Amino acid sequence: MFRRNVLEKLSVWAEKENRKPLVLRGSRQVGKTSIINMFAENFDTYLYLNLEDKRAKVLFDTDKAIDDLLTAIYLYCNKPRLQNRTLLFIDEIQNSPAAVARLRYFYEQKPDLYVIAAGSLLESLIDMHISFPVGRVEYLAIHPCCFDEFLVAIGETELSKAVKNCNVPDVLHEKTMDLFNTFTLIGGMPEIVAHYAKNKDLVTLNDIFETLLTGYKDDVEKYARNETMKNVIRYVLQEGWSFAAQRISLGSFAGSSYKAREVGEAFRTLEKTMLLELVYPTVNTVIPLTAELKRSPKLIWLDAGIVNYVADIQKEIFGAKDILDVWRGDIAEQIVAQELIANNHNVSTKRKYWVREKKGSDAEIDFLVQKDGKIYPVEVKSGVNAKLKSLQIFMENSTAKTAVRVWSGNFSIDEITLPDGKTYELYNIPFYYVAHLKQIVP
Repeated sequence: MFRRNVLEKLSVWAEKENRKPLVLRGSRQVGKTSIINMFAENFDTYLYLNLEDKRAKVLFDTDKAIDDLLTAIYLYCNKPRLQNRTLLFIDEIQNSPAAVARLRYFYEQKPDLYVIAAGSLLESLIDMHISFPVGRVEYLAIHPCCFDEFLVAIGETELSKAVKNCNVPDVLHEKTMDLFNTFTLIGGMPEIVAHYAKNKDLVTLNDIFETLLTGYKDDVEKYARNETMKNVIRYVLQEGWSFAAQRISLGSFAGSSYKAREVGEAFRTLEKTMLLELVYPTVNTVIPLTAELKRSPKLIWLDAGIVNYVADIQKEIFGAKDILDVWRGDIAEQIVAQELIANNHNVSTKRKYWVREKKGSDAEIDFLVQKDGKIYPVEVKSGVNAKLKSLQIFMENSTAKTAVRVWSGNFSIDEITLPDGKTYELYNIPFYYVAHLKQIVP
């Protein structure tokens, strides 16, 4: 296991005066359990329950008072009940609606106990008319590793610090980009990153990718409400990876005969599991950035490494000098999408892109980023500034004074003058800074 950035967020949570039980959200295999096991080193006593184990689940199947329940948990974990700093981690909590209901009592009656819960398909509890106690819990999203975490895993700890502080020397730019290309190739799934860090063997990673993919497909039984939906979800998981970072049509998706309603429900179900996100456009150039749900969304998957494996483009990336030249630039946009959200642990955060509200116009900005009430258009593109036509259209129609171009070149800032005389600053940001973009822009 290697250190993850989210541990800092967990430390902040632990120091809150009015701390609530924390519910971790994230797809399977993004490292939730490993992260908490590492976080537990800060506590005197660590109580771990996995509710996939019936012996642990049965602890919550009675109406015991909260004190009696805690006594049973200590005994089950074979730990003495002491008056010390104690962390209780309830893993796979979706298997016990009764355990979910008990979270409010931990908050109300045992405020000194640190309680964290995690699980997959937590929305399935809502379908059972069980929900997390409103106002009694907090949420934290867990994503695959970002680039600076990958650097820590492979032993490049000082370079990781430089990336996080956005001060990589120009002489190390080429090395850092080479490492970022490797990261783009293998992705950020913790097991993949750990295996690569230990063995530096790209070929044997495919066995792990296949296991991950098979696990997601096998979970369909839990996601689907009927046989038709099961088949549609399986189809999306089979064919959808090849549409990463592309605008998609729900009707007849990927050449299927499925209706838009069926495909839409399948995507929404998979979106709840945090395997993917449908990124909808906005036509606004000012806040609020209202999503246009009737327009075509972009499909962003959980992880670029899985995309590369399933879409069979690993060799292209491995031999590429610039990832913008690979697969129409889609894989570059996919990895940028991952990095933009990597250090954002708010469950409700959604990415957006921009399209021009003008008939016959195909102007489009890859992403819009908000910071302190400002909007920053982000384009993932190489080449000379004159070719950034969509960016120029956006800036002509907005009050923004700063735009961002993500590329494989060095960091630089250009002053651009538009035909109407308006000027703006274009921040040219190398891929390896994307996760920390908000530190850079003014």
